Amino acid sequence: MHRSVLSVFFRVYKTSKGRIISARTCHTDIHVRRFILENTEVVGDLSLTPEIRLRLFTPKCRFWTERPELWPFSDPFWAIYWPGGQAISRYLMDNPEICRGKSVLDVGSGCGASAIVAKKCGAKHVTANDIDSIAGLVTVINSELNNLEPPVCSTENMINSEPVPFDLILLGDMFYDESLASTLHTWLDRCIKSHGATVLIGDPGRAAFEGQNFHQHLRLLAQYKLPQSVREENYGLVYSSVWSYRPTL
Repeated sequence: MHRSVLSVFFRVYKTSKGRIISARTCHTDIHVRRFILENTEVVGDLSLTPEIRLRLFTPKCRFWTERPELWPFSDPFWAIYWPGGQAISRYLMDNPEICRGKSVLDVGSGCGASAIVAKKCGAKHVTANDIDSIAGLVTVINSELNNLEPPVCSTENMINSEPVPFDLILLGDMFYDESLASTLHTWLDRCIKSHGATVLIGDPGRAAFEGQNFHQHLRLLAQYKLPQSVREENYGLVYSSVWSYRPTL
């Protein structure tokens, strides 16, 4: 992965006042939509989920190598299909009964892949949550690309809010920072204890995930070997796993 605009991807999320982004709202911002379409490429068969297509950064895109200061929006975390998100999406695709008829929250949803897969697998209600409003627009674009009605897209910092009743909570590649990992640990405990949510975590072995004393709360559900191109973009990470999370007693 080129050290340009992509070099800042592991910065901690900043708090943002939440709002709901609808498909109607996203359609009205023609300029931003056009900019995204011009500076991303449709990717399909180079991930763990070739069943879906996504607009992402690739080496063919201008901002793969362009100077970061020329990027006009906040850091584009959504422009990469992260290995943890790929693992969760693959797991749901292989086990659709997990989200069929359920209310699903995808935290740190980025490009919207896991939310899109949840809808494809028959979830009753899906919320894609990312504090970057551009990620919400990209999720709408990617939903349209897959001939799906977009999920509800929210920019609320849900990790610092009161738990909301969801049947299933998804976190793909969210444990990239020790402070955030600790905060997630506390918040997930509250979500499970308050509403009985099922929590699935996708992670390729990030240091912050491995370094925390989480494994007493985790059960390994699946492990996937990443495609070669994904390994090259992620500093040689070979596998990505899906874990179920159990709260502190």
